[in-house]
Amino acid sequence: MFQDNPLLAQLKKQIQETLPKKEGTIKATDRGFGFLEIDNSKDSFFIPPNYMKNVMHGDRVIAVIRTEKEREVAEPQELVEQFMTRFIGRIKLIRDRLHVVPDHPQLKDAIKARAMKGLNPELLKEGDWVVANMTRHPLVGDNKTFFCEVKEKITDSNDKIAPWWVTLARHNLPNAEPAPQDSWNMLEEGLERRDLTALPFITIDGESTKDMDDALYTVAKEDGSFELTVAIADPTSYIEVGDQMDKEARQRGFTIYLPGRNIPMLPRELSDELCSLMEGEKRPALCCQVTIDKDGVIQDDIEFFAAWIQSQGRLSYDNVSDLLEHGNAEGWAPSEVIRQQIDALHGFANARSDWRANNAVVFPDRPDYRFELSEDNDVVAIHTDPRRTANRMIEEAMITANICAGRVLQDKFGFGVYNYHNGFNPEKLDTAMEFLTEAGAPFEKEQLLSLDGFSALRRWLNAQETTYLDNRLRKFQAYSEVGNKPAPHYAMGLDVYATWTSPIRKYGDMINHRLLKAIISGQEPSQIPDDEVGEEIANHRRHHRMAERDVADWLYVRLLKDAVKEETVFTAEVFDINRAGMRVRLIENGAAAFIPGPLILDNKKRIECNGDLGIISIDNVREFQLGDIFEVKLAEVRAATRQLVAKPVKAFPPLVEAQQADEPQSEQPAEEKA
Repeated sequence: MFQDNPLLAQLKKQIQETLPKKEGTIKATDRGFGFLEIDNSKDSFFIPPNYMKNVMHGDRVIAVIRTEKEREVAEPQELVEQFMTRFIGRIKLIRDRLHVVPDHPQLKDAIKARAMKGLNPELLKEGDWVVANMTRHPLVGDNKTFFCEVKEKITDSNDKIAPWWVTLARHNLPNAEPAPQDSWNMLEEGLERRDLTALPFITIDGESTKDMDDALYTVAKEDGSFELTVAIADPTSYIEVGDQMDKEARQRGFTIYLPGRNIPMLPRELSDELCSLMEGEKRPALCCQVTIDKDGVIQDDIEFFAAWIQSQGRLSYDNVSDLLEHGNAEGWAPSEVIRQQIDALHGFANARSDWRANNAVVFPDRPDYRFELSEDNDVVAIHTDPRRTANRMIEEAMITANICAGRVLQDKFGFGVYNYHNGFNPEKLDTAMEFLTEAGAPFEKEQLLSLDGFSALRRWLNAQETTYLDNRLRKFQAYSEVGNKPAPHYAMGLDVYATWTSPIRKYGDMINHRLLKAIISGQEPSQIPDDEVGEEIANHRRHHRMAERDVADWLYVRLLKDAVKEETVFTAEVFDINRAGMRVRLIENGAAAFIPGPLILDNKKRIECNGDLGIISIDNVREFQLGDIFEVKLAEVRAATRQLVAKPVKAFPPLVEAQQADEPQSEQPAEEKA
């Protein structure tokens, strides 16, 4: 009777208009209700389950705030930004009708669906992985339910390679290398190449590396200085600016490195063969030669030139490290000439490392974690590869070469593809200073705005007994960026930094190669980086890192599926704390796990998780902080969402017992106590 009454509708509208409105983001819970989180505020408003049916986790909405049953609640009314448009999900058949369940830990409801035109719905089976597009939202138009369209099938439900295919589809990344060409011909670039094939260049890489992109020749001089020649693979001698391969390389941005496999930016006949600096093979290269004095200072005699080189030693990190750390490498011994190259490179690296430790920033070594997979893509084991002497030697050589490129490009053109870092986020600098002042750090605010001051702070933090302050301050720092103008890299403590040492893996390095070739030949650059290149590269890098993390999370769940039942004890390091608990890294294998507050202590009144301070207190006593290392066990392995939930091995006593333990004991005889 009253359903279509226009007067009641108008009255309701007028009442709604008088209610306060808030804009915020939807946060869903496992129990059907949710919250409206207000930006730049700790305020949140409860959303009852009946209102949550019209929104999804992550949606940005405008909601009216009203009081219901003596509680303020939010009713979403206007969609500002939809959280999910294109998404990955799994097929679910409900009464033989097509639905898709989004692959997201906060989204569990099946969404009604249909197959797009040209996709046979009969090919879609229960549990299959698909790409879908959201086509209807309850807050838009006259829609009353969510609805989506299945765009493509990724793979079957039981495919063991699903972690890779699904992750690549999620991030819109290619799942195969570029198509090969019938032939490759070197371009006429107007470059005179020096013949350095007689020099004993060496490469140092992992045992399985095929795309070897750097070779080194080092001369240790009598005055303690070093002459370093860095030769880098030269794919731009085969790829012309603007051709199809160049466009595809730019679209890809990087070689994709995922656990267990990689997808090259360039065809493998280039990256692994024609351009790879293989032992005994004559290869075109772009070279940088520079002198480093005995104190590790890079001199001004930087020279770039084109050359032909021929590696005389394909060495591995482990063999070279064993030789330098233990005096010998089992089953391998270098020739006298190669040994001289190793020793000279080692001396150079020590000088540069000492200089950077005292004048720039050297980050503490962290191990790399490597998955071992079976032929049918099961996880066999995970190996911890520490950063060893040979790794540091190559790192110092590449950093030196990139500093040289940054300086030359700055002097000659004033542009290039530069990596830079601005230090602290200006909006967070005051908060960072509060932490530093409280910690007794000997720095003023003005110092931290300069490269030298920020570098000094990083060195001071590295010398502290704990990593708590370092971890805390990272939240106030800016992100590393890429741009086409030279700028300091505060995080490395360097005045300028432009990478060119991995052109078969990074498109930005290809651009810098072309600029350096223009300097060598005296010609106009064939390619000038535009304003969009930095954003493109940063976007590629972000998606690649997320993809690497996503596949790793999937494999960790497979690897650790029995750890709960076996009660395996792990060593964990805290790397994040929020109001719900803390995130830790398992040192034995690199897996990330979440420890919710109730699994630390199931008493909300006694425990406080403070994300702002990066600490967790129990009974007002600090028990955990960022950087802490302690033992944990896995409490749950959630295969569906690829999440690990852990709990500390240490247990906290009930409050009464804790209080009794703190009370002073009287000197009464035992009989009187009784």
